[in-house]
Amino acid sequence: MQMGKKFFTTRVALIVALGGFLMGFDASVISGVNKFVQAEFDLSDLQLGFSVSSLTIIAALAMLITGPLSDRFGRRLLLKYCALIFAISALGSAFALNYYSFLFFRMLGGLGVGASLILAPMYIAEIAPAKERGRLVSFNQLNIVLGITIAFFSNYFIVILVDSGSSVATMLHLSSNQWRWMLGIEIIPAIIYFIALFTVPRSPRWLVSKSRNQEALEVLNQFLPKEQAIEDLANIEKSISQADAIQKVRFSELFKPALRTVLAIGILVSVLQQITGINAVFFYAPMIFEQSGIGTNASFIQAVLVGITNLVFTVIALLLIDKIGRRPLLLFGVGGIVVFMGILTYGFNSATYSLESASLTDFPQEIQKNLSIIQNERYSSDVTFKKALLEVLGPEKAKMNESELLASGIQMNPTLILVGILGFVACFAVSLGPVMWVLFSELFPMRIRGIAISFVGFINSAVSAIVQFVFPWELSTFGSSTTFMIYGIFALIGFFFVMLSIPETKGRTLEELEQQLS
Repeated sequence: MQMGKKFFTTRVALIVALGGFLMGFDASVISGVNKFVQAEFDLSDLQLGFSVSSLTIIAALAMLITGPLSDRFGRRLLLKYCALIFAISALGSAFALNYYSFLFFRMLGGLGVGASLILAPMYIAEIAPAKERGRLVSFNQLNIVLGITIAFFSNYFIVILVDSGSSVATMLHLSSNQWRWMLGIEIIPAIIYFIALFTVPRSPRWLVSKSRNQEALEVLNQFLPKEQAIEDLANIEKSISQADAIQKVRFSELFKPALRTVLAIGILVSVLQQITGINAVFFYAPMIFEQSGIGTNASFIQAVLVGITNLVFTVIALLLIDKIGRRPLLLFGVGGIVVFMGILTYGFNSATYSLESASLTDFPQEIQKNLSIIQNERYSSDVTFKKALLEVLGPEKAKMNESELLASGIQMNPTLILVGILGFVACFAVSLGPVMWVLFSELFPMRIRGIAISFVGFINSAVSAIVQFVFPWELSTFGSSTTFMIYGIFALIGFFFVMLSIPETKGRTLEELEQQLS
């Protein structure tokens, strides 16, 4: 490929992949906001969980309608709407006056998240030359992970700026509005994305589907040499003429006996990816680290490490997946998740909690007086300790001072928690994170692949939403130790499922896999 065309193709793919960046940012920025929003709007644990999971619920629904809408109106136009939705959601969430307006704008952001998850890789695959397709489509996955990481950095930077007491922090009223700034900052990349999309051509495949073949050829000429563009145009025309037969597949065909095995594998893998708690970590990272008693600022620093670990091991997975195979990565990753969940369970289970007068000197006199009732009492779990705080301080003051009181009263090794969380994220990022989608594209027969991936993807999103919804309630009801033990048990079951049921797909044609599994 000529260097100029290759550079143009890469530039367009990078611009479109910004949708993945915004998706990752929008999904994980909430991790730094939870504590402040819960206090601001006096939310119960279940209300907080719903405000977090609502984005995923709407994203799952958006995924179901994005494909048909993009076929009608075009990929590029819908991507522009996604950019505007991200900007409006960021601004609306930042200026929310109550829980319901905050919830509405978070749900609005879910439309952008769900649509971007479908549109960005779809568009890139349709403009990428065959030899470059894998690398260019991977830009979107990397940008999702990068967006998650940058959101952790952005949240931490705002916290540090607030603590600095600088003139900038005072001018921007950061101390009283830091969570609003965490959410609102997303408007900057969203506007950049919207403007940059005007330099992106329409999808040639969409143009052919609308019988605008000459325009499609002109677009293909921007990416490919003239002869290759003509050949690709002919292939697109042939593919679209054959697509009608695929589109007539009924949903009920998924449940035919011949597809029972592959559908069961798809459903169980989609559930396993989320039931081990990955989005509890991504969406509540600072809250989890605060449970180890390190304080608010340190919890944001460690959340940044979560993002970096996720990014590094995602890159490692992309480098290894075609070399050592899908099954070894899954066995290594899920086995590692079992180990690190065990470390987290042990770390939190070994903690004790006791408040002494010397550790309360930095708290207001009123709080010190109320806490004197439980001073020198020793608690063996975070559940009983938090219950005692709730009884003597009341819901609002207990929640506002929870992080500081945990830091004052806890006796445990916080390094165990950091090692457990980072190890878990690394094992997930090198296995279940990227491998699941590769398996889906290889296991399902071509005739039903589109509807099958949509179905198991919807299940994956539904389980993710449930995990996010119940996590704050789990922490309050069962405690950190039991919560992570539950995730570990699911991972252990998943390890045996992978070992006994999932075939290796590396180096085998889709036709060979279809013959074996269907």
